Amino acid sequence: MTTADASVRPDAVVAALRGAILSRGLAPGSAVTEAHVSTTYAVARPTARIAIDRLVADGLLTREPHHAARVRRLGRDDIDDLFVSRAAIEAAAVELLAATSTIPTEASEANRGLSDLPADGSYAARDLAFHRALVHGTTSTRLPRLHDLLMGEIELGIAQVEAHGLRSADEVAADHRSILEAIAAGDVEGAGRLARAHVLASRDRLVAHYDTTHDPSHDAAHRR
Repeated sequence: MTTADASVRPDAVVAALRGAILSRGLAPGSAVTEAHVSTTYAVARPTARIAIDRLVADGLLTREPHHAARVRRLGRDDIDDLFVSRAAIEAAAVELLAATSTIPTEASEANRGLSDLPADGSYAARDLAFHRALVHGTTSTRLPRLHDLLMGEIELGIAQVEAHGLRSADEVAADHRSILEAIAAGDVEGAGRLARAHVLASRDRLVAHYDTTHDPSHDAAHRR
């Protein structure tokens, strides 16, 4: 289309932008303006604005007053804080599940899909679905809300771990199976420990990758 199509739903633009961000088609720090979105996806400016606002709310974009939105860039401290927070929430969730030996059907299905991936398949979406299913499968009303608040950044973190080849689908699936086995066995302490170790292993590898590819003096200057 050469002109903006007012009939295009914001959901479709959000999905397209989300895919571009997670695949790094839009690099971290890239500006995402209403004009760019309107032109790229042939939608009206109000539709572009709604899509950007949603992704800002989800944490995939950041925006300062009077500035264009930008793709969120996870710094070293962001990575550490995000994965530690995520580990706390997910460990608490699997401990609740293990207390009643409850395995959410969606979690089992997501991990089966992960195990069946072709060698060159992307595992990020199934990995995310597994963890989300565990948290949303508890009886808690607050843990899912806390997890959802971090969901955009969790997506970014998982996508970066995969994009940099820091963990394989087989390794991730094996960790998941261990967590599910501990839940099924009613091993509350073990399930929590495995969930926390699984998340923090990704944190450690992503931080190590960050340290080898970033100039500390640049980061210090950026924080000033």
